[in-house]
Amino acid sequence: MHSSSFAPRFSTKMLVFPPRCLAKLQLLYGASRYRRYIQSGPSDCPAVEVNFSNGRHITLSSGKLARFANGTAVSQMGDTAVMVTAVAKPKQAPGASFMPLVVDYRLKSAASGRIPMNFMRRELGPSEKEILSARLIDRSVRPLFPADFRTETQLVCNILSMDSVYSPDILAINSASMALSLSDIPWNGPIGAVRVGLCDGEVVVNPTRRELQTSQLDLVVSATKHNLVVMLEGKGNVVLLQDLLKAVKQGTREAQFIINEIERLQKMYGRKKRTVEAPPATETEISDAVKSMCEMRLREIFQDATHDKITRDNAVNEVRTNVIDKVWSSYPDTEPSLIAEEFNKICKSIFRSLLFEGNRRCDGRDYDSLRNISCQVDLYKPLHGSALFQRGQTQVFCTVSLDSHESAMKLDAITALESGLKAKNFMLHYEFPPYATGEVGRIGPIGRRELGHGSLAERALVPTLPHDYPFTVRLTSEVLESNGSSSMASVCGGSMALMDAGVPVTAPAAGVAIGLVTKYENNDTKHLTDYRILTDILGIEDYMGDMDMKVAGTRKGFTAIQADLKVPGIPLKVVMESLQKATDAKGRILDIMGEVIREHRKYPKDCWPVTERITIEPQQRGQLIGPGGMHLKRIYLETGASLTAEDETTYSIFAPSQAAMDEAKEHIDALLTKERIPDLEFGGIYSAKITEIRDTGVMVILYPSMPPALLHNSQLDQRKIAHPSALGLEVGQEIQVKYFGRDPVSGFMRLSRKVLQGAASSIPRSHNKATEEAA
Repeated sequence: MHSSSFAPRFSTKMLVFPPRCLAKLQLLYGASRYRRYIQSGPSDCPAVEVNFSNGRHITLSSGKLARFANGTAVSQMGDTAVMVTAVAKPKQAPGASFMPLVVDYRLKSAASGRIPMNFMRRELGPSEKEILSARLIDRSVRPLFPADFRTETQLVCNILSMDSVYSPDILAINSASMALSLSDIPWNGPIGAVRVGLCDGEVVVNPTRRELQTSQLDLVVSATKHNLVVMLEGKGNVVLLQDLLKAVKQGTREAQFIINEIERLQKMYGRKKRTVEAPPATETEISDAVKSMCEMRLREIFQDATHDKITRDNAVNEVRTNVIDKVWSSYPDTEPSLIAEEFNKICKSIFRSLLFEGNRRCDGRDYDSLRNISCQVDLYKPLHGSALFQRGQTQVFCTVSLDSHESAMKLDAITALESGLKAKNFMLHYEFPPYATGEVGRIGPIGRRELGHGSLAERALVPTLPHDYPFTVRLTSEVLESNGSSSMASVCGGSMALMDAGVPVTAPAAGVAIGLVTKYENNDTKHLTDYRILTDILGIEDYMGDMDMKVAGTRKGFTAIQADLKVPGIPLKVVMESLQKATDAKGRILDIMGEVIREHRKYPKDCWPVTERITIEPQQRGQLIGPGGMHLKRIYLETGASLTAEDETTYSIFAPSQAAMDEAKEHIDALLTKERIPDLEFGGIYSAKITEIRDTGVMVILYPSMPPALLHNSQLDQRKIAHPSALGLEVGQEIQVKYFGRDPVSGFMRLSRKVLQGAASSIPRSHNKATEEAA
């Protein structure tokens, strides 16, 4: 094993390389890593098995793969295996003011024995699923890095193999936890992560994909020791509060099995952690000067409820500029950046302390109050559905577009294997332009943050949609103003827009963000000295606080939850209180929404698309489709209606309006004009007229308006013939044939002449009803 992962347990045996190899190693890996590799020997770290209460287990191992990384771990469950490497630069960049953590998660086709079906036949950019899984890992491990650790760090999650039973994202979180714990990178872990399902009222730990298909809940719980919750993310099919709390408790307890094993390995084989480079300390005189100049002014700003987001930010920025200028003029040898950082610390401390001093927040609300909410639906006539949702200074405009099933989003093979879906007929696209916060920025491809917020809102609304809806639904959420919780505003506005579009949702849904401010000592969040839970948080409360828990659902239960923490875990008691406050707030928001729209619109709009089903006879498919689909293309170009085959005889018609549907049906009726067709008796003998001679047989008709049917060479004579000319048959000649009904698959007539030869030829010709009726 590479020494950067397990330094204390190396054997004293040295590896011997020829001089030429030594030079190559120095050139490839640099002097420092070359020395570490040469001095390393085999590691003693064994593979361990973590057993859960339901009998399932995860295998954790390290020491064989990727030994140049600072830490490497492989976790396996079933036949799904994930390797995560942790690498940090030797030193932090000068002037770094944050923790530059990068998580790369890739679902590789080779891991499941597949070839990518793009033009290059190789993995390209990250997919939506990969980005969401990377964010899941990031939010699980980031809170446990020391506050002063600002060295660039990268976690690379490599899917080694993937079966169709277990998902690799949970394994990636646990591998990342083990890799960081065993490495020399400063990290206050380990953590453990489990997926929790709810099948028939029973909690299932790390369910299989098949179990998830019938599960009411899909919840990921990341926790650290002492049953402290670090991260929550999940979706549910309207899960009751008591069931959600039970799942969180069970998931937190099960995560302790993983934590205990990783801690044991860390003590035996982990490397000594690096010393965290503390930022330059600010002199006491400067710190006192900054505090004396800004404390009273900041208190006045944060206690003035007349301020909104813009005026409050402008007032704080004005104080910041004034304090930095004055302090720097008195202490010219001090870097302005240090003065600014000290101001930011004092500003955050004052904001948080004011929340504990009184039952009032910076906008005048108490802890449990909501911001002012206003709603509006049916804004523009051409839109199938629309809604404007305003909560405080967060404003979201939602629109709904309905289209045919052909517009559903087709998923690639790997994403389909991971999610269990082949296509999505509901999509929520979240947009956050820079003007939403009064800034200038580039508008381009969707970012990771937008993708994550849109996915959360989509998960919140999917359980309320009908399963057999005949349209593909695209919901767009455009954030026009943002001052906190725009994703939950998208849930509220999106639910109203769906009802305005006539989508028969089972119940309206709403979402709210819950915040948290805590007090604790010595980095011990298990024993909080005090805390405050804030309902419907502002953007500044999210920035200054310790938690952002987004909760969405109907009045009956939860459909989505996402909890992000900035502290290394919170007790279960705080989680339960937060969920209860979210339930109360959710009900109040639904009451306000119900004053505008309570259920889906029953009467249609003129702009709504329509869909119908038609049934045709099998033999009419050729008339409807036309050569090369020519008739269907003509219908689409002239009316905008599209036809989709559901089976051999049923077609679904999608039209953008009722007028287009009526026009399309006229075209279809013209193509399928039914003349009076004689009733042909099965086994009856009829006189057939030859209309064409082919190499494979002759084309015949039994009545004047009949489309020609093929009488194959094999059915012309009891003797084997290669061409109809061998029998002297000519166009216009009439022959006797026997009718055996239609082929159930192709719809073609089944005719035979050879069965009438010999003994059958004495049968009278009195059954020529087709000719008589046609005449």
